[in-house]
Amino acid sequence: MKEYRGIPASSGVAAAPAFVLREDEELSVPSYVLQPDAVDEEWRRFLGAVEKAKTEVEELRDKARVAAGEEQAAIFEAHLLMLSDPDLFDNIEQNLRDTARNIERVIVEFERELVEKLAGAEDPYLQARAADIHDVARRILSHLLLRERLTLADLEVDVVLVARDLLPSDMISMNRHRVKAIVTEAGGRTSHVAILARAFEIPAVLGLGEAIEEFEAGEILVVDGGRGLVTSDPDAATMVRAEASRNAALALERELALLRDLPAATTDGRRLLLKANIEVPEEALPALGHGAEGVGLFRSEFLFLQPGHVPGEDEQYKVYRRVIESMAGRPVTIRTLDIGGDKVLPELGALDEKNPLLGWRAIRFCLAKEEVFLTQLRAILRAAAHGDARIMFPMISAPEELERAMTLVREARAECRRRGHEVPDWVPVGIMIEVPAAALASDILAKRANFFSIGTNDLIQYTMAVDRGNEKVAYLHDPFQPSVLRLIRQTIANAKAAGIPVGMCGEMAADPAAALLLLGLGLEEFSMSSASLPSVKRLLRSVSAAEAEEAARDVMAMSSSAEVSAYLAERAAFIAARASKENPK
Repeated sequence: MKEYRGIPASSGVAAAPAFVLREDEELSVPSYVLQPDAVDEEWRRFLGAVEKAKTEVEELRDKARVAAGEEQAAIFEAHLLMLSDPDLFDNIEQNLRDTARNIERVIVEFERELVEKLAGAEDPYLQARAADIHDVARRILSHLLLRERLTLADLEVDVVLVARDLLPSDMISMNRHRVKAIVTEAGGRTSHVAILARAFEIPAVLGLGEAIEEFEAGEILVVDGGRGLVTSDPDAATMVRAEASRNAALALERELALLRDLPAATTDGRRLLLKANIEVPEEALPALGHGAEGVGLFRSEFLFLQPGHVPGEDEQYKVYRRVIESMAGRPVTIRTLDIGGDKVLPELGALDEKNPLLGWRAIRFCLAKEEVFLTQLRAILRAAAHGDARIMFPMISAPEELERAMTLVREARAECRRRGHEVPDWVPVGIMIEVPAAALASDILAKRANFFSIGTNDLIQYTMAVDRGNEKVAYLHDPFQPSVLRLIRQTIANAKAAGIPVGMCGEMAADPAAALLLLGLGLEEFSMSSASLPSVKRLLRSVSAAEAEEAARDVMAMSSSAEVSAYLAERAAFIAARASKENPK
């Protein structure tokens, strides 16, 4: 028995035999020099394989549209664009004629060079794009080599799927009823694999590195997606614990499901709002199933992260409308495009910045790319005619940025009306508080914004000067650092003084112990992954606002994150035990 640690990407516990996907080993590519008169025929072979690949991708696109919706079908639309890209073809043909080597080898080397550039990027979004390049190249190669691509659609037994990485087509086409968990060498929480695993509610642990080479086909793996733990060749006691964990999770899920339709209200009557963070429209309905009272954060950049494809106004409008209508009158907060800096899209202008996280990103990017920004704003405003929608700007650090963004909202509304589109006279416009400058100037910003949402992931990063992806300094990326808590308290106080709603959409909001503190500091809205909603609601319904305020006073007098963490864990455990005693099953 051996344990491996990776990135917890999708929660849940599952145990099943390993299905090890090693496609590269099966696809050995020959290498040889062509005769001068054979180059043209080799190019015709390539074009024929491309046409077959297009047909295959079109079928996958249609299947994805039915299984997962338009947004996942857009992944394959992007692949089709790549399969019709004249610049890409020109490069491949030039390499073919320059080297006079067989087309399979030309494709492999071209793919390797491009994938290495993307995979070596610091931005996980760009790393994820390497999977799309790999998918298209392997599809062409399999036709050139007259080999069937390995399909996961025909799985007939329960498995834990183990792979170096998984392609979007793998995730869409696989038999999701048989894949009980996913383990990969590469990937992170923002990769296609993670996003789709959460949407399909499949436990997943990613980023195990070369450790996956130790897994053998058929050996039993226990995957704990919430803890990022994989156990190979488990002993009987481990299997019993895994089964107990699954049963306990199911029992807790059934118990918490009883809270779904109950209000998030403290014992002394303070009403709170619990909302969901989503990345794809398919997450909206499961969020309602967990009791979400709206969407507090829709990360719209997912729509833009398909290689070779920038969504137009109508495409965006349909997606936003779909989410808004799915929530049936509940509020939906759409965050405008949060890319740039470390999330560069080549289609919108590649960058080479020395300090990308401190550079041209989020609202700064959008204000410079006005047409891209206005297109998105028009799409959101049009969708807002179908329900309760809000607009939220990321990375605001100065009042001037907010003023300019507000002006563009007005311009977008006027343009919609000139085109004959129905749009609301007013849509709430808020900002994320995720840099210290915004927190410190939150009294000024509160006079201009309609609401605040505190993004703790970045607020901690920028406050503590910590790259949250750097394991060497990860110990400092802690929401309970006194400096971070002071900025949160100041933001909440300034929002309340100005009479505007204030919420939180960072990971801190999903921690029941942290929720006790946030309630005590006056937070009114909590937004998190939908699976976390019931446990936070249970805590909030088990405590009085007065008790939470007392806990907050105690915490704000403490001098270390360790002290805060221990105190809140103890208080939360006490509250849970008290509630269990007062309300026995």
